[in-house]
Amino acid sequence: MHPLHKCLLFHLLTYLGRNADGSEIINGELAPENSMQYMASVQDSDGHHVCGGFLIREDFVLTAAHCDIDITHVVLGTHNLKSVNNDNKISIEEKYKYESYEKVGSGKDIMLLKLSTKVSLNRKVQTIPLPTSEMNQQENCQVAGWGAIETGGRAVDDLGVVNVSIINLEVCKKKWKLPDNVICAGGYETKKGFCKGDSGGPLVCNGKAVGIVSFNNGANCDYPDVPNVYTDVSKYLTWINRILKRYE
Repeated sequence: MHPLHKCLLFHLLTYLGRNADGSEIINGELAPENSMQYMASVQDSDGHHVCGGFLIREDFVLTAAHCDIDITHVVLGTHNLKSVNNDNKISIEEKYKYESYEKVGSGKDIMLLKLSTKVSLNRKVQTIPLPTSEMNQQENCQVAGWGAIETGGRAVDDLGVVNVSIINLEVCKKKWKLPDNVICAGGYETKKGFCKGDSGGPLVCNGKAVGIVSFNNGANCDYPDVPNVYTDVSKYLTWINRILKRYE
């Protein structure tokens, strides 16, 4: 297995500027303006997009643990990463990775980012609720991000979104040696899913962020090779709430 964090390192080392012409994840479409206001671009000190994330409280963004690659701030309130200013750029104060996280392929790929200030919720910035229990395996969901739209492509400026279907875990296990506490959706037997740069973004089902983009088939984003794998947020609610309560 070639985890997505290797792809991210490759992306950062070979970054030559974003392709502003497309923003379709893999076979998706542009996210409608003023939709998905919870989306966050997690960036490094040079203002390069590293990962996706999503706002779950005015002062916390949830993302993947493997996204901890020299990240310094998040951008909220815009679908276009050229539209960044001091108003929508918020510094990261603290990073909380799940205690026993080791590497992306071993699971527990979840991280909370404590922002340096509480953001004001408005028509461009909103939080997204988390699940209260395990999800229905029959649900149709969406994944969004600023990642590449093809294998070998670069991150893009405009937020893309694509519909994906949940894949039964028993089916997924036939394709992957899966860690615990994951959800599979998209990729397998479809031409839709995520690619490098989409890590950390949410899998959204019925208006709730049920998963976090974790890994696919390395840098290969051509489908239908294998299912896409997400961290199952419902399995980490106790841990998330414990950290949030520290700042109430």
